[in-house]
Amino acid sequence: MASHFHRSTPLPPTTHSFLSKLLLLLTILPLSLAVLAFVLQWRGGGVSDPTSAVSRWTPRGSRRELFPGMEKLSSLPTKNHHHSDCVDLGRSSSPSFPYYRDWKFGFEADLRPKICITTSTSAGLDQILPWMFYHKVIGVTTFYLFVEGQAASLNVSRVLESIPGIKVIYRTKELEEQQAKSRIWNETWLAGFFYKPCNYELFVKQSLNMENAIVMARDAGMDWIIHLDTDELVYPAGASEYSLRQLLLDLPSDVDMVIFPNYESSIERDDIKDPFSEVSMFKKNYDHLPKETYFGYYRESTRGNPNYFLTYGNGKAAARIQDELRPNGAHRWHNYIKAPKEIKLDEAAVLHYTYAKFSALTSRRDRCACKPTKEDVKRCFMLEFDRAAFIIASTASEEELLHWYQEHVVWGDNNLKLKLLRRGILTRIYIPMAIIQGLKESGVFRSVIANAPTTVSRDKFLSSIDNSNSSRTVSFASRKIGGGGEKQASGRKVLGIEAAVPPLSPPVL
Repeated sequence: MASHFHRSTPLPPTTHSFLSKLLLLLTILPLSLAVLAFVLQWRGGGVSDPTSAVSRWTPRGSRRELFPGMEKLSSLPTKNHHHSDCVDLGRSSSPSFPYYRDWKFGFEADLRPKICITTSTSAGLDQILPWMFYHKVIGVTTFYLFVEGQAASLNVSRVLESIPGIKVIYRTKELEEQQAKSRIWNETWLAGFFYKPCNYELFVKQSLNMENAIVMARDAGMDWIIHLDTDELVYPAGASEYSLRQLLLDLPSDVDMVIFPNYESSIERDDIKDPFSEVSMFKKNYDHLPKETYFGYYRESTRGNPNYFLTYGNGKAAARIQDELRPNGAHRWHNYIKAPKEIKLDEAAVLHYTYAKFSALTSRRDRCACKPTKEDVKRCFMLEFDRAAFIIASTASEEELLHWYQEHVVWGDNNLKLKLLRRGILTRIYIPMAIIQGLKESGVFRSVIANAPTTVSRDKFLSSIDNSNSSRTVSFASRKIGGGGEKQASGRKVLGIEAAVPPLSPPVL
């Protein structure tokens, strides 16, 4: 039996050559990629270190011009940055934040317009520094701080006095005597707020301090002045860049006053410690909502509270510095010789962080010596929610007070939040939070505190000790200014103008 052998057909020479080349290519390609990766890693691949982007924002001049400690930013290890929004916000080449620049805030002398903010405060550094440096970021150059209480203490005032562009004014006997002779104290348009305690007293102080601030601002060559509390942040939406300076620069030259409608913080927890860094939800002002939306969802928006906003709703104003400018209460400005031309902005606002911390209930209670009755609280507070909050804080237990706070202030109903967010009544605003968080991470606040001198203007400080806190039982107006009390009213100059604009609630349903 014959055996059969099967032999394979040999490959053509061209096919064998192609396979050899393919195998060689597949062997060389991974090796080449590995070598390339090694070279890139060793040489840095031509990609700059993310931390070196700081240098792109370094202004002209020496690194020594930075805030104390800020020169260390460029040497921070990459792992500390994580490319978070807060950090990259200031390190991109985007023009959106023209005053970030290493947090130096070294504005050029000819930068216009020059903007100043005046405030009357008793807050601590934990509130004042974020508030102040946020406004430096958006272009404010000068601050006039009328300080009392904690703000006038040695540890706080020594830091404030060390910051360029800050003028600290203590409530000294000399200041009170000067204000007793001031023009607005001896006129009648503010007289309706005299001789009453607590919020009325604060309103009078603010107005008198604003009058002083106008003089200082004019002497310093300022172009615009704004009165803000230290729980309020200007939100310059609508400008070509996130800049208050740009916003005011774009206005027509004949505008005398700009109204910023206020948005009110809408907190979502009862344990907030730092509102500027933790609150992102706000309730829009009536002026920025369609009327049908505002009134159509009014009851759901108030959640059983007396008004649409917990506190005021008539915004704050910026005024152009000019002859005969005067305050018209804490919320507006006016002029003795003409009716100022004013505009109200369609997008920009003032963010008001009111009652954002649970402790705000007891702190208001502790600084106002009124009886917790519906009649007596009218002497102390202008707005209904303030009155209700004072009464509950004065009469309820800690547990009951927390429960009341959760019901009336905290937004815990997610379905209601989502509904009102969709309708535009509630809105999310993150930029101020990002800026302030970026300031914290960069060490600006720590550097300012650490490098402040251990002393302060001792003469001013010591003379202010007896006057730094108003009496809790007698109003500032009758006790300190023009001690003649209401008998002085007949001697005041009567002007043919309306009374000062008080804090007002938004329209009711």
